[in-house]
Amino acid sequence: MRLGGRLAGAIEVLEDIEKRKRPVADALKDWGLSHRFAGSGDRSAIGNIVYDALRMKLSHAYLMDSDSAAALGHAVMYRQWGFSPEALAAELDGDKFAPEAPSAERMQAFTTRRLEDAPAYVQGDIPEWTQASFEENFSDDWLDEAKALAGRPTLDLRANTLKASRAKVLKALERSGAEPATIARNGIRIPAGEGASRLPNVTAELSFQKGWFEVQDEGSQIVADLAFPQEGEQVLDYCAGGGGKTLAMSAAMNNKGQVHAYDTDRKRLAPIIERLKRAGTRNVQVHESAESLAPLAGRFDRVLVDAPCTGTGTWRRRPDTKWRLNQKNLEERISQQEEALASAAQFVRPGGHLIYVTCSVLPEENEAQVYGFCEDNPEFEIRSAADIWATLFGTDKPQPWSADMKTVTLTPASTGTDGFFFCLMRRKG
Repeated sequence: MRLGGRLAGAIEVLEDIEKRKRPVADALKDWGLSHRFAGSGDRSAIGNIVYDALRMKLSHAYLMDSDSAAALGHAVMYRQWGFSPEALAAELDGDKFAPEAPSAERMQAFTTRRLEDAPAYVQGDIPEWTQASFEENFSDDWLDEAKALAGRPTLDLRANTLKASRAKVLKALERSGAEPATIARNGIRIPAGEGASRLPNVTAELSFQKGWFEVQDEGSQIVADLAFPQEGEQVLDYCAGGGGKTLAMSAAMNNKGQVHAYDTDRKRLAPIIERLKRAGTRNVQVHESAESLAPLAGRFDRVLVDAPCTGTGTWRRRPDTKWRLNQKNLEERISQQEEALASAAQFVRPGGHLIYVTCSVLPEENEAQVYGFCEDNPEFEIRSAADIWATLFGTDKPQPWSADMKTVTLTPASTGTDGFFFCLMRRKG
């Protein structure tokens, strides 16, 4: 397919998403099934256009004076893929599968409107109702932080030190453009690329099948490191999900001590079994029920709560969720976080640590939760993350967002990662 057919396909998918209010992955999959002539490169390019359009949906719509799928698709070409209107018109000329060119009114808007004149939340491509939260969390830097969440994400990997060093994995993935991550000690990064470029399918590599590395955002690696699990300790990953942080902590402990993985949603926990086998872990115990975990109350050195959240920190990877999020969703997540913290706290031994993590950048889910929890549970106190950060990563690396380095927030703008919040609390005694 030429660019015109790819752009037309992306516009179809965007129309489907808007009409049926469905996840972008489902819409792209269905388009591919109904257009089997499209090759993998075509499907990848169409996906890139769709995701780029959704990441910058508001600013594209403002500049085109239209939020139609066609307007968004063309704005991607002009603003993100490097085509001038004239160059795109020349590229699409004679392509019978190309979409209709934007109207004179649309092009007049695009050439005369200035994004600086748009409301701030439009400039930042975030839902209007979240602007106050961004301002509260990031002060004068909030717009830069919002804009960074609209960029393309990199592909991040974690070298599994139980089986291979980072240098060994980098050598194995040399042809994929892999490079050492900036902050995470065992992190590996493959740049996002531009336009129609595709990220490599690293899970098809033999080195992945051998368990040499895991796909994991650098921010997720960093917060797992900040949990600071030590050899011989008893650690509980209370909201383990698919097990990414469980695997990272197991490797950090060199298979010594024990990591217990639990999640209230057994379906989310299911992938962990195969991942543990591939990684070569020997110190992980998976709990499928609260009953099996109950006898261990008060016995853990560290309890990690990777709490359910709005996922605002992952908007680069899941931009469609940005436009479905509402205040009710936030309130539901806040309630779930309070329940998770209260339930997990009972497993922390006196002198042990409770670690709270989210992939959100909203203060209601982060600072408000941990300070409120410690106020209601005075046996817990917040410990500064500054010393751990300096010990693990040094002081010459990009620094996370923080007012006092007690709690820290990783962001695309500050640390080049997805958005993550981290807080370490100690149980007195």
